[in-house]
Amino acid sequence: MKKVICKIEYDTEASELIQKKVSGAFGDPKGYEECLYKTQDGKFFLYGIGGTESPYPAETIKRLAADKVKAWQQA
Repeated sequence: MKKVICKIEYDTEASELIQKKVSGAFGDPKGYEECLYKTQDGKFFLYGIGGTESPYPAETIKRLAADKVKAWQQA
């Protein structure tokens, strides 16, 4: 998936997957998957997709500040 945020393109295929988190089971309307990526420029972003009642009812990309990465990984 690609998304431009503030004139910067975030692309899951061109970035390094750092970590993946799964909440719930496949088919669970509240279940979702979050993947942490790092771009070639060193920027971090989250890719999320999930069920209709999850935080990611549609696939999306969100920027993640470098100082928030460790907190996300430990959550």
